[in-house]
Parts: sequence; C-alpha cells; structure tokens
Amino acid sequence: MLLNIEHQTQYIYSEPAQYTIQQLRLTPRNGMGQQVNHWEIKVNGQCHAFEDTYGNLTHTLVIDQPHHELLISVTGEVETGVESPPSHQPLPVALYLRESPLTQADAAMTAFASQFTRASLADMMYALRDKMDYLKGATQVHTPAAEAFRLGKGVCQDHAHAFIGCCRSLGVPARYVSGYLFTEDGSLMQTHAWVDVWQNEQWLGLDISNGIWTNETHVRLAVGLDYRSASPVTGTRIGGGLEGMSSVVSVNQTALTHDQRQQHQDQLYQQALSAQQ
Repeated sequence: MLLNIEHQTQYIYSEPAQYTIQQLRLTPRNGMGQQVNHWEIKVNGQCHAFEDTYGNLTHTLVIDQPHHELLISVTGEVETGVESPPSHQPLPVALYLRESPLTQADAAMTAFASQFTRASLADMMYALRDKMDYLKGATQVHTPAAEAFRLGKGVCQDHAHAFIGCCRSLGVPARYVSGYLFTEDGSLMQTHAWVDVWQNEQWLGLDISNGIWTNETHVRLAVGLDYRSASPVTGTRIGGGLEGMSSVVSVNQTALTHDQRQQHQDQLYQQALSAQQ
C-alpha cells in the first residue's frame, strides 16, 4: 500500500521564546515491512540528525533566536506491506524486559497477565482491550499503565503501556512503537501507538487499541521502552509565556491538494491559538 503522509505541529507563544530545543523522532526507517520513498522535515530552526539509543532516526531541533511560533512540517511517501530483511537490532532484546515508570505492572496487572501464561498474546490483547475502554481525556501523556489499567480507560498510548507491562511480567520482551495509521474514512488525525513483542526470534506488532496484528495500514516512526523514549516530539524552551500547541496528521493513498493542505494549516493555527487561552 502506498501511503502519503503529512504531519504538522504548530506552537504559538504569548511572549517571545528565547530558546527552544526539541528531539524529533519523525522519520520512518526502511524495514519491518515498509519502504520510505521520500521524506522531508521542514522547521524554522536548525536540525541535526543522529541515530538514538534505540536505533531511531532522530533530529535535534534548536532555535536560539527570539520566536513567537514554531511549525514542524513533515511530508513523505511510504510503501507498506513489502518484503524486507530483518531490521538491525542496536540493543539486546532482553533490554525490553526492563520496567519503566510508565509501564511498570502492579499486582492487578500481574494477576491479569498470569491468566495468559498458556494462551496466545493475541488472547491477552483482546482481553485487555475489553477491559480498557478507548476514551480520550481520561488520562494524560504521563499517566502510568497501572493507573490507566485501574481506571479501565485510556487511549492508544495507555493500551500500549499496559500491554507492555503485562508482557514483561510474563517474561516476554515488548517495546513501545509510535507511528501512523491509515483509516479508510480518514478519522485518525493524530499519531498512533502500538506494541512490538519478541516471538520466534522476530518482532511482531500488535495494535492493542484496534485489537489487530499490525499490517500494511501501519507506518512506524520510532521504538522505545515507553512513550518517553519513542515520542515523536519532545523538548523544552526558555521564555514564551503561555503556549498553544496543535497537531494534525493526514495519511492517505493520494497526496493532499493545495486547498486541502491550506485548510489543514489554517485549522492548525486556530486550534493552537485556542489552546493558548
């Protein structure tokens, strides 16, 4: 499947920001069933590319002059569902058994996972998805898995964290994946998250929120122990006063028209202004 991706993130500040530094994990790599035909990141600042600890192609963005706004614009084309050689593993697989604050399993999660010691991981995925309703606003980006599991609510990030914690409690290496998801109706206008598990000497992807194995509708950006190490955008700034931020994603089989792209940018700017208040 040939997918055209556009992803814009807009920041607006009420006062001049003196300095901004961000880590951008916004560039997909070849492998794991995908081939990147072309990819471009545009920012109003300086970018330095490097490979991070987990093998993600990452850019450090620095703006060292006063600025009232920041726009990160990503465009590219990725072919999915292609044959690809095994991906390079920069870290030992056993590293992904390590607990992190966002994925640590408490007694309730461990008891839940123990029911599936002799079952397939897919069975545990279905059961976890039934237990945790998909509900925006019930959690925050730094909500631990145990809390979201107790609430029985969350979004794709929470589903991924909880499933990772359950897998690790069973001795199964699991890692967090950030990326994009193509939907026929274009309903997902944001980044997505799922889980890789180490099975039969390979990484296999499970989309917990949708209750499916990952397929050609998924485009992976970055992997890590949890959201913090695989988040598409993280950073900090000096100054700026109140911040307004908005992000919009388009994943389609055809590229956006000029009018559609302009409409998205106008919508993005207005949403960032509203978020500032």
